[in-house]
Amino acid sequence: MATAARSYNDAIDALNSLQTPFAVIEARRKAGIRPDAASVREMRGYLARIGYSSQDLDRLNMVHVAGTKGKGSTCAFVDSILSRYQQQGRRPHKLGLFTSPHLIAVRERIRINSAPISEALFAKYFFQVWDRLEAHPAIAADADADAVAPGTKPIYARYLTLLSYHVFLSEGVDAAVYETGIGGEYDATNVVDRPVATGISTLGIDHVFVLGPAVETIAWHKAGIMKPGCPAFTVEQVAAAAQVLQDRAAEKGLALTVLDIDPRLAGVRIRPDAAFQKRNATLAVALAETALKRLDPAFSPDPQALPREFVDGLEQVVWRGRCEVKEEDTIIWHVDGAHTVDSLKMAARWFVGECAARDSAGSRVLVFNQQGRVEAVDFLDGLCDAVKRADPAGKGFEHVIFCTNVTYAATGYKRDFVNHQHDPADIAKMTMQRVFAERWSALDPAANVMLIPTIEEAIDMARKLAGKEGAPKVQALITGSLHLVGGALGILEGADAL
Repeated sequence: MATAARSYNDAIDALNSLQTPFAVIEARRKAGIRPDAASVREMRGYLARIGYSSQDLDRLNMVHVAGTKGKGSTCAFVDSILSRYQQQGRRPHKLGLFTSPHLIAVRERIRINSAPISEALFAKYFFQVWDRLEAHPAIAADADADAVAPGTKPIYARYLTLLSYHVFLSEGVDAAVYETGIGGEYDATNVVDRPVATGISTLGIDHVFVLGPAVETIAWHKAGIMKPGCPAFTVEQVAAAAQVLQDRAAEKGLALTVLDIDPRLAGVRIRPDAAFQKRNATLAVALAETALKRLDPAFSPDPQALPREFVDGLEQVVWRGRCEVKEEDTIIWHVDGAHTVDSLKMAARWFVGECAARDSAGSRVLVFNQQGRVEAVDFLDGLCDAVKRADPAGKGFEHVIFCTNVTYAATGYKRDFVNHQHDPADIAKMTMQRVFAERWSALDPAANVMLIPTIEEAIDMARKLAGKEGAPKVQALITGSLHLVGGALGILEGADAL
């Protein structure tokens, strides 16, 4: 079949076939099989099979960001700053951004000049990569290509990473911001040998099966993106993580710069106005300055004040699904993807602060899910406690809804949301949600706790809890996984991509 005949939906269906089934994931977990150095060798092999070497990636002038909390926000800040220069006809002339996961459409992960690539462009390049992997191109003689069997393809997230390289190189991108997926050392993005700069945002406990249960092992993985001869930056870290980062920097023969909050941010409207976001902005400023010095020899940072382009980039950044407020006639939605203990506490404090700033606020509703992560039940304690502590009267949520990540009541998942990595039986039985409900009922017996099968029905229920027009508006917080947040935004806005 000709490439032109294959649509975006065809591409998404083919991509979904690359997901690792739940049963395989469980078998690997039980066997203790984790990503290792072979994962990066394989990515280099796939890169060779589609016609590129790691040296080709140098043309992207990559800014590479890892971390537990704030890496996505940091990438969004860098992209927003650099886009101000791009819009003025200065370098970068074409700007790429690669992030994960997507909120509504897979193509959101691969952006050019801050916009998701079109469905047509996604399909075109998707099948070019697909066909090259099946056709065994001549460059397969490259030594790296021997790391993968002819005709094979990488799994879902790695395929998208491979696709991003092909898109950006084909489209003439001359600066790209890359967010790691999980970790750093063995991440699919870690095949670039000479990034313009690397940044490590705040570290914490997450993805413990892959990265280990301690912040030291997590820091070891994240530090893997640092490269000799390439400027490396981080922000204030807990002592154990900070030491590991410095040790790994020393091993690689580079100096790691630890950044205090940039005093030039005084007077810049960072949202939310919190220390954690100012740390992300500080890291982004250092990364953007370093990238611009590479791209434009005439660029020289001002140690006393940020240029207008930086201020505008920081203040006008658009990063969907994080600290968003959407108002309807009878309900105000607060939407914030948060998937760690600390980020959920921050989401809770942000939510209560937003509610307190309003003269009249109605009852509070929580919509939450975090699918397939058994440790997620322990996230609830901090979320519940943070809301009560931040509330002057010590009140929690009056209504708490636990749902799955299934999008629609009638049709199930949107194509871009299909996920084979979770046990379908657990989703159907709402196994995880029942565990959540039991824990919340113990934490706050006064709360009205509900189990609702889909995101669409959870949103409908929250609206039903709202009073008539003119009554104090219900304050709803949608938080947890970005899959939940993305599905919710898609329903609230009727949007196909963000």
